[in-house]
Amino acid sequence: MAFEGLSEKLEAAFKKLRSKGTLTESDVRTAMREVRLALLEADVSYKVAKDFTAAVTERAIGSKVMESLTPAQMVVKIVYEELTALMGGTQARLTYSPRPPTVVMMCGLQGSGKTTHSAKIAMRLKNQGHHPMLVACDIYRPAAIKQLQVVGEQAGVPVFEMGTENPVTIAKEAVKHAKDMGYDYVFLDTAGRLHIDEALMNELKAIKAEVKPHEILLVVDAMTGQDAVNVAASFNEALGIDGLVLTKLDGDTRGGAALSARAVTGKPIKFVGLGEKLDALDVFYPDRMASRILGMGDVLSLIEKAEMALDEKKAKELEENLRKNKFDLEDLLTQLQEMKKMGSVKDILMMIPGIGNKIKDTDIDDSHLRKTEAIILSMTPEERRKPDIINPSRKRRIAAGCGLKVEDVNRVLNQHRQMQKMFKSLNGKVGAKKMRRLGLTGSGLEQFLK
Repeated sequence: MAFEGLSEKLEAAFKKLRSKGTLTESDVRTAMREVRLALLEADVSYKVAKDFTAAVTERAIGSKVMESLTPAQMVVKIVYEELTALMGGTQARLTYSPRPPTVVMMCGLQGSGKTTHSAKIAMRLKNQGHHPMLVACDIYRPAAIKQLQVVGEQAGVPVFEMGTENPVTIAKEAVKHAKDMGYDYVFLDTAGRLHIDEALMNELKAIKAEVKPHEILLVVDAMTGQDAVNVAASFNEALGIDGLVLTKLDGDTRGGAALSARAVTGKPIKFVGLGEKLDALDVFYPDRMASRILGMGDVLSLIEKAEMALDEKKAKELEENLRKNKFDLEDLLTQLQEMKKMGSVKDILMMIPGIGNKIKDTDIDDSHLRKTEAIILSMTPEERRKPDIINPSRKRRIAAGCGLKVEDVNRVLNQHRQMQKMFKSLNGKVGAKKMRRLGLTGSGLEQFLK
């Protein structure tokens, strides 16, 4: 994941500060020197790293910090605040025109993920009740139109295309079509090049002049490091972008582009891509990203991820079952499948304060959860509802059906019985709303990670 190396080095620098009861100016400057090196190794530009540590140092050697009861914690707080400011301070929302459609022009170099992220953002808006439309303005890259149609179909978003017609004409006709059909967002998937050239910029300028987009988003591949920052600066100078979309932040990237791009262009990061799937897109929150970089977790993002992934109807059904002291294997299967929507167990735990740093080097295997799901799916509906009827011969059949051992089936049944006992003892002691959140959290989750 992005920022892992930076997080480790920052934690090491702060650990040295925490080991000292009081801090001297020399201690702070030594720590900031380590922070600057960590930023440079994370591919943050030299000027940004230098300005950042200078700002932190100036604040950290003030009397309020040096004379406080916990000076090391005060320094960490200052670093958090400066990191948040460096990345934009507050969340930057996507523009919405009071007179639809809102035209969003998607730009970027070839291979940056522009087409996929056009569909990702459109799908996110569709799920929020909007009516977006994708427009194929890339007439040069082979199969570009087909790719947009494929991802558009997956996202459930219509695609407007006119073959190899002039991209300026396509954009103009698309906006007209959107007005007639009542679409409130139009995403222009423009052509990219392997590198910035005059022809690319002239075409983008012509589209901009013709349709006057409300928002110009530049899609930047975070894996390219400092090159990403240079690309952002060039596009901004030539075109005047309104925001950035950083892709591949889930990969083996050092993350410096996220810290440098905002400082270099003065434009906010609006979205970050965290995987290949169409739902692997997050709104960018500078404060939450700073919190994760410093190992403080990200509870708000975890809550939002849960709200988007979890089915409220199924949650209410589980609540009713728990009220009646009924928690069968059907309920357990539902909880497993709901949890899978939120990502891997490690990704979820990394967002919890106090846990991220402890498990970042731990290889948490999700195979137990997958095996449990396979075992339950190999059962008949009656067996899931009444696990007590599962005798030795049924266990052998279930094990053969999912390609596992009878011992694995016994493990799931034993863990289910333990969870039943736990819920029965809790019922009446806590509110029903709290109960329905216990499905695979707390001790329930621990049971299945053993």
